[in-house]
Amino acid sequence: MVRKITGLFAIAATLLLAGCGYNDLQRQDEGIKAAWSEVLNQYQRRADLVPNLVATVKGYAAQEERVLTEVTAARAGVGSIKATPELINDPAAFEKFIAAQNQLQGALSRLLLVSENYPQLKSDALFRDLTAQLEGTENRITVARNRYIKSVQEYNTTVRQFPTNLTAMVFKMDVKPNFTVANEAAVSTVPTVDFGKAPAAPAPAPAAPAPAANPGQK
Repeated sequence: MVRKITGLFAIAATLLLAGCGYNDLQRQDEGIKAAWSEVLNQYQRRADLVPNLVATVKGYAAQEERVLTEVTAARAGVGSIKATPELINDPAAFEKFIAAQNQLQGALSRLLLVSENYPQLKSDALFRDLTAQLEGTENRITVARNRYIKSVQEYNTTVRQFPTNLTAMVFKMDVKPNFTVANEAAVSTVPTVDFGKAPAAPAPAPAAPAPAANPGQK
């Protein structure tokens, strides 16, 4: 008899949890973790390209020490942050991580811009391969980031809606941080890595004015 009552209680509890949105919250939470893991994977792939890219540029443009130092420091800043799935539950840590990634992306953009001044560097096979990989990685970062944004949006909506908001309160499931409009705009532009364009020719200098006629000459 006791076993039967226990079984009925378990069934009732399962139905209650399903009806109050608990299962949806768990499913969406797992979806966010998976989406964030892919974002981290692509960010790590970008960071892994940096040492070889810096070394290649340095071989042709060692005098660009400031830009090379900026990229190296930005990568070190990214690496100093422990990027775990739990990071998405801490808004302050999340913002710090995204700011570090934005700094690295900006430093890489400046490095690629500097490379335009070195034709031999642009023709280097390793450099071309690295920049092609970087461009592909930036595109994959955008895709992974968009998936994360949608996953968090779905989850946060469920957390705020009635009656699932009551379930979220009971199980302490808060809204999760997302990319803001500001930092999304900062990282949404993929660095230009088209090295096939020749620099624009300088505009011709204006013609010198003709000398004025001397009235005394015939």
